[in-house]
Amino acid sequence: MTLTEEDILQARILVVDDQEANIALLSQLLQEAGYTRVSSTMNPQEVCALHRRDPYELILLDLQMPGMDGFQVMQGLKTSLVDRYMPVIVLTAQPGHKLRALQAGARDFISKPFDLVEVKTRIRNMLEVRLLYRKLDDYNKRLEQVVQERTAELRESEARYRSLTELASDWYWEQDEAGAFTRVSGPVLEMLGLQVNAFDDNTVPVGDVVVEGAGWNRAQREALQAMITARQPFLDFLFSRTRPDGSQQQYRVSGEPMFNQACRFLGYRGIGVEVMART
Repeated sequence: MTLTEEDILQARILVVDDQEANIALLSQLLQEAGYTRVSSTMNPQEVCALHRRDPYELILLDLQMPGMDGFQVMQGLKTSLVDRYMPVIVLTAQPGHKLRALQAGARDFISKPFDLVEVKTRIRNMLEVRLLYRKLDDYNKRLEQVVQERTAELRESEARYRSLTELASDWYWEQDEAGAFTRVSGPVLEMLGLQVNAFDDNTVPVGDVVVEGAGWNRAQREALQAMITARQPFLDFLFSRTRPDGSQQQYRVSGEPMFNQACRFLGYRGIGVEVMART
């Protein structure tokens, strides 16, 4: 993230002072240094409106002015800022005002009477910091927009994935981080028995649902449950069942844990297909 000389010299600068001689001196100094967008005002009461209309990269602000001093101007600017950065260098002949100005939000100060080398150096340094801050802010906004767009794309892709897996499988399921089913397509409760607490050859109640446990291979079911508990992905895990009439069913089950962008575990999802049926 770099600045060009053109970036700096085209920065918008406002000179605020009730002394016409000071405005003339600073304006001439800035123009001779190559700055092309310098404006001025002797009326401190219009500074906030000017800054709201078209924000300045730098405001050179005199502290001692009649009607409205520089501290009051800075207080008003706090309500006019488009971001949290107050681009103000105060102009003061009072050493005791410097610390107070910095505490009020000013970024730097220039002492009166002016040392022209000091003035040019402080203005240049201030503009470099201000413009880099703005570039960083713009970059963060663009990055946030990209993240939102990618998140929307991922959600759309996830929806397509779900549709395709449901079409390509005999069942599809999703569980939350606590193991509760949040989405089920097909006879997953009956086939996988993922939330069955007792594995026997009888029907087992799961909430209001009666799950048929007869015939499922106990060792395979326990191995599958262990992989899910350990948040391990699995591919084509063989899962079988013997029906009461002696016929046998075999399935291949695949599943994976789900995580968000911060790597927080969200739950589990998986699919299964029947691969063989024989008597």
